[in-house]
Amino acid sequence: MTTETPPTTAGQGSPHEPVPMYGTDFAADPRQVYDENRPRGTAVPVELAPGVEATLILGYDAALEVLRDPGSFPKDGRAWEKTVADDCPVKPVMAYRPSCLYADGERHARLRSALQDPLGRIDVIDLRRHVEETADSLIESLAVRGEADLVGEYARVLVASVFTRLFGCPPELAERVILALSRIIDVEQAAEANMMLTEALADLVLLKRREPGPDVASWMMAHPARLTDQEMMDSIALFFGFGTEPQHSLIANGLRLLLTDDRFAGDLSGGNLAIEDALDEILWTDPPLANLGFSFPVRDTDFAGTRLPADRPVLVSFAAANTDPSRAAGSRVGNRAHLAWGAGPHTCPAKRPARLIATVAIERLLDRFPDMEVAIDPAELRWRPGPFHRSLTALPVRF
Repeated sequence: MTTETPPTTAGQGSPHEPVPMYGTDFAADPRQVYDENRPRGTAVPVELAPGVEATLILGYDAALEVLRDPGSFPKDGRAWEKTVADDCPVKPVMAYRPSCLYADGERHARLRSALQDPLGRIDVIDLRRHVEETADSLIESLAVRGEADLVGEYARVLVASVFTRLFGCPPELAERVILALSRIIDVEQAAEANMMLTEALADLVLLKRREPGPDVASWMMAHPARLTDQEMMDSIALFFGFGTEPQHSLIANGLRLLLTDDRFAGDLSGGNLAIEDALDEILWTDPPLANLGFSFPVRDTDFAGTRLPADRPVLVSFAAANTDPSRAAGSRVGNRAHLAWGAGPHTCPAKRPARLIATVAIERLLDRFPDMEVAIDPAELRWRPGPFHRSLTALPVRF
């Protein structure tokens, strides 16, 4: 996808004019775009990529209504897929796959159980130990230099190690899966990345059929839902895609806040409490998956004063809904009513291990480098373009 900055339409022009959600301007300050368009209503027309129109839900109450009503807002977008080109850069993220993210009703329940039940078998103590050991090893390798990029050299590597272990996946194969998913979510070379992902997942499923072990992939395979190979591939893609990318972004975004915001930077000696508070703040204001929760109304629908055309995507802006001025009241410390994990039947099933991984990763780093600081002016930090995520390109620090 090109990162060329599109002409701004925020707060201007016809109420039906779509707002671009691509390019460097949107990536730099999406909250300004949300706030400038709130006067247009709680459901506004947007472009996810040039010529790819959708509706974005900005309000908290409206977001909950969409997320909790799969009857009116189903997940299967195969009718929409026929209307967009094969090389559409957002198609690999939104196109139908036989996993629970794209299903409703009984089929969703069956596919989700094959994800949720294996997650319940994860040994939390063992998970914590592995995160600690991986973090400590990475930290020691960085310590001799006195500087690092906490995105590329810490958060991303740590999360890849954790998921490799959870899925009993050889590192080389895990690297192929994670690289392909990263390019798909970035909508960069999405078609090629989708082919790379398909090949890597097929190899992983074949390996797990041949050599099952005490890991999430093998437990999914043995689940009473009896997933087909294709369902296995797409369920693993769901785990990796909505686990690794958001997970390392949560770690990096949390570290950025702790190191640059006076509310937290002066209190790092407070340890775990400051970290938990920072994660709450990030999940409210800068959730790693900023805009997703896509659905596809099967008929023209009147919603929140807006006509939603049949089969045109409706996305929920978790970031905009969480910062809805009508809901802003008091301190967010300890308040976890945000929508960063979604809501309704498609709520993220892995939020507890995800939060544990982020907390431990940040804690170990700050314990080892209490004098760590961002190596550049925080205003110079850059964000990866794309309509779906909120993710730093790098977080350079010195210690």
